[in-house]
Amino acid sequence: MISRVCFPIATVFLVIATGAPSPRALGQEVQVVEVTAERFSFSPSEVRAKVGSTIEFRLRSEDTAHGFHILQTDVNGVVPKRGQGTLTIRFQPARSGRYTFECSRLCGAGHSFMRGTIDVE
Repeated sequence: MISRVCFPIATVFLVIATGAPSPRALGQEVQVVEVTAERFSFSPSEVRAKVGSTIEFRLRSEDTAHGFHILQTDVNGVVPKRGQGTLTIRFQPARSGRYTFECSRLCGAGHSFMRGTIDVE
């Protein structure tokens, strides 16, 4: 009876102990970037980062709902419309170069111009 009680407790502890540590726990800095989406633009529309760093995008809209997609990655989310909250996305670039992000939700006539870049060194 005692071994049956201890086994589940040890299993739960093992799962918690082996979970992926947060970037802060590993001593890595998280680069927080506050982004405003509005009228077919992102501000800022250019971000600089280092390979392997963690970028935390905090996106707010000043008008309607917008998408946020980093091309050639699986990063894609919806920025809630004005006053409805913030979209928080973490991205860790694995290679140097230029990543393009864009609005992935049709938001009006200028939708195709709503882009930005992440320059990774």
